[in-house]
Amino acid sequence: MSRLKRLALWGPLALMIALLSGALNASAQTVVIIHDPIRPIPLPRPIPRPSPQPIPESYKIKSLEVDANIEDQIAKVQVSQTFENTCSRQLQVSFLFPLPYDGAIDSLTLLVDGKEYPAKLLPKDKARQIYEEIVRKNQDPALLEWVGTGMFQTSVFPVPAGATRKVTITYSQLLRKDNRLTDFLFPLSTARFTDKPLEKLRMRLTVNTTEKLKSVYSPTHEVDVKRKGKNRAVVTIEETDCVPTDDFRLFFDTAKTDLSASVLTYRPEGDEDGYFLLLASPPIEQEGDEKTKKSVIFVVDRSGSMSGEKIEQAKEAAKFVLNNLNEGDTFNIIAYDSDVESFQPELQKLDDKSRKSAIDFVDNLYAGGSTNIDGALSKAMGMLKDASRPSYVLFLTDGLPTHGEQNEAKIVDGAKKRNDVRARVISFGVGYDVNSRLLDRLSRECFGQSEYVRPNEDIEAHVARLYNKISAPVMTNVAIKYDLEHGGGNFVNRLQPKEAHDLFAGEQLIIAGRYRKHGDAKITIVGTVGDKKQKVAFPAKFVKESDDQTYAFVEKLWAMRRIGEIIDEIDLNGKNDELIKELVSLSTKHGIITPYTSFLADENATVSDLADARRGGMQSFELAEAETRKLAESSGRSGFAQRSQKGAYQKADRANSSGLGALQKGTDGYAAGVGGGFGGGGRGPAMPAATPQATANAYAGNAVYRDVENDVTVVASNVRNVGNDTLFLRNKVWIAESAGDIDPEKDKSKIKTVERFSKEYFSLVAANNKQQNALLAQQRQGEQLLCNLRGQYYLIK
Repeated sequence: MSRLKRLALWGPLALMIALLSGALNASAQTVVIIHDPIRPIPLPRPIPRPSPQPIPESYKIKSLEVDANIEDQIAKVQVSQTFENTCSRQLQVSFLFPLPYDGAIDSLTLLVDGKEYPAKLLPKDKARQIYEEIVRKNQDPALLEWVGTGMFQTSVFPVPAGATRKVTITYSQLLRKDNRLTDFLFPLSTARFTDKPLEKLRMRLTVNTTEKLKSVYSPTHEVDVKRKGKNRAVVTIEETDCVPTDDFRLFFDTAKTDLSASVLTYRPEGDEDGYFLLLASPPIEQEGDEKTKKSVIFVVDRSGSMSGEKIEQAKEAAKFVLNNLNEGDTFNIIAYDSDVESFQPELQKLDDKSRKSAIDFVDNLYAGGSTNIDGALSKAMGMLKDASRPSYVLFLTDGLPTHGEQNEAKIVDGAKKRNDVRARVISFGVGYDVNSRLLDRLSRECFGQSEYVRPNEDIEAHVARLYNKISAPVMTNVAIKYDLEHGGGNFVNRLQPKEAHDLFAGEQLIIAGRYRKHGDAKITIVGTVGDKKQKVAFPAKFVKESDDQTYAFVEKLWAMRRIGEIIDEIDLNGKNDELIKELVSLSTKHGIITPYTSFLADENATVSDLADARRGGMQSFELAEAETRKLAESSGRSGFAQRSQKGAYQKADRANSSGLGALQKGTDGYAAGVGGGFGGGGRGPAMPAATPQATANAYAGNAVYRDVENDVTVVASNVRNVGNDTLFLRNKVWIAESAGDIDPEKDKSKIKTVERFSKEYFSLVAANNKQQNALLAQQRQGEQLLCNLRGQYYLIK
């Protein structure tokens, strides 16, 4: 052990996860250890750091590449990572592979630049001894997110100064399966503890199934899914200069039927309503005469404010729609300023001739005149007469109604009354000058949705992305019924979205909701396929109480969507005290900071303020009520930003907030000037919009929210998200939301103090589950943490 006691942690590289059928999810990390350090090497921290200190011996990860081939329930995984010795001397290093469960890995092989190195499995006691030695020596809890029953250790190999080494690991694993839903998990979140961002992250998963492959869904990452027939899909992620903050997770299900549905349920408290997520998938594609015929009308603004690049982008968007219509579809193009002009007086059946003529019509459009929104919608609705086929109105505008009817309520009411065929109105608001509340109200009353295009964004890209999703309707006018085998129906509530409208080929419907009763259930999906009614039933199980946090993300995803619905209700129907209290409660519990609860990130707030917010107290209510008055602004930058953000909550399909706000990378690859740093309090800087990944990369777990006055994202550097838990910095103590009703000064008798890295501390770690240890892993040098573990309050110093 004398040699092992000299081990110093270089930095964790997230590598692999083993899931056994019926076992809990637990992640393992790979640790690079140096056998001849000059001095202890501190764990690398994410950039930016306040007053960063040079690391005498360090490395950087140049790439992390993951290739997995999944055959039904068996995954064969190869992980390749290239790292560079950035110090000035040769290092002797080896790898540790902590395993969550004995026998979880089969055929583990390690190659260094093509040369195979042996690895041996350490027994449980010795593995824990090494683990605790590493944590104690480096005074850093980053490894707390795993507590393994065994560990692989590789032999020592040299890495010359300035040299790079490519390490490849291959293994196979049995994936966990719950009914038809198979779960693949790969831990990436610990990569946020690297000194520098990953230069390249690439993941490629090939999924092959015996039965038809239906839903393919990631609750953690935005993935590119390419279908290769009915039984195969390729899932990819490619990022550069990134610091992953969430473990990667992928679900897929199979079925013999064309239409499939699966349900995930999570109930942390047996005496409270549980949470569920329903994934419904129609056929991947339809062929020939099987394709549902639809009607599409593209209504495009050509008023004077659309001149220049905007009208050119709008014309390209119209041509994209025309070029992607299916045989048998009917269509028309309507262009409006003060006058309303249509390509043809009535809907046209698609053929080569009509398509070419329509494109010529679009090419000849030019901008000028006022904005007659009511006239354009009236003409579009008047053309739709066939209720037997799905109909879509793509409505685009960049301004306020300035000609004809200009009253917001009357315009919406008129469109609703003329909508005899239940057409879906999809609104595109371009730029800050639109009446965003008008568009949201129009979409809500006409069964559609709103999309917002910022001034520097491409109109064609927005239209194309959304049209691709609705281009092939399979089942329309969808209704879903939930019935318990023993206990009847009406046991689900607060569905998000409330109504399921259509199912489209290659897309999946995601519904989040709550349930009050448990047991085996039957879910019935009823809808129209062509001109016929179709009904399909599926089994599901709603658990009495969850044994672990495998599906804990379902709760947070529901909360995000519920917040969007609450904001929408206040926006369109006016102030509601109960809704504002619920908004504060959800925002506090889940760390989802909204434009109306940003006071939770106030560095001057006290512990009692946090407790007030947790209980839905009067002070928090008054603050939130005052902020929601911003919804009175229907246009301008603030009005636009509020509706855009509201829509992001309503359509959230991942259980993290990185997709709800975005940051612009600075010249060094990160957003500059993090207010207070990771350990400091207060609001961080405001940043202009950019990619969602930039938010996650730069701030690795800190909550973000939208400053709607300036349409920028703000980093709440004193609020951290840890799975479903939230940490708030108050008076130099990080307080877990679950402990937010206790004051560390006034309630000392209720709190047990534990020194970090003491024997008692590691006993606590051993008794924790993965989520609880992830909470402890957030604590950094010089910080204090107040949390509630299994009913006992702890102050970790």
